Parts: sequence; C-alpha cells; structure tokens
Amino acid sequence: MQVDFYHLTQVPLERALPQIAEKILASGGRLVIVADDAAQRARLDQLLWSYSPESFLPHGQAGGEDDSDQPVLIAATTDAANGARNVALVDGIWRDEALGFDRAFHFFDETRIADARAAWKGLADRDSVTRNYWKQNDAGRWEKAA
Repeated sequence: MQVDFYHLTQVPLERALPQIAEKILASGGRLVIVADDAAQRARLDQLLWSYSPESFLPHGQAGGEDDSDQPVLIAATTDAANGARNVALVDGIWRDEALGFDRAFHFFDETRIADARAAWKGLADRDSVTRNYWKQNDAGRWEKAA
C-alpha cells in the first residue's frame, strides 16, 4: 500500500484535490474523500461540480441511495461504500483505517504539520507501506521530497 503525503504550501487543497481525483478516475479507479467537518464536505461537494468551467468530477456525498455508483464519494469516515481503493484524507487528520486501501493521499497544511510528521514516523516501520512526501516548490509544482 502506498501513502502519499501532500504538504500544501503554495496551492490550496481546492486546486490540488481535483487534479488527484481526475488522475484516479482517468485510470479507472474510484476515490473516497474523507473530511470530519460537515461544512468542509459541503464545500468539497460544490468544488467538484465547479472547479473547472470545462468539466466536473462525478461524485456524491455519502449517505445517499446511490453511494455504490459514485466514482468519487465524499464522506466523514473511510467507509468506501463506492468500493474505492483510493482514499484522500483532506482535513489533515491521519486515520489508520486508510491502510486498508491500495493508496492513501494525506493532504495537510502548516497547521497540521506536527500531526503529519507523527503519521510519517508512525508508518516508518510498516513493511507493507511505501511512503512518499510531496512538497510544492515556489511555482506550486509538486516535487517528491522523500
């Protein structure tokens, strides 16, 4: 299983998350996006419909009748009712349940850097986990730092 830590320094989550989601969908995968806060989930719901004038990301919020049909599901927990094998933790909070996926994307900003460091260290001794640390350069492009 692969865990990608995304340190948001130049580009906000609202620009980074749709790019990741598009790549997952383009490869035929599914994604569950996890945020504890209901207001953040509502903002993400609107974002995925309107982030680009040319396109949108088909998605839904967990708890609906068609959760299993959603390519992208926004949820409060890591329960992937849509069968996703990819999880995006977008509120800066690491959840060990993410280790049950094929790939986890852990987004965090400066307010959650201590928590991200603790998660990074906590995963160091797990043989089945490959960790990557992605950092934004001054131009906002992602560079693999570890």
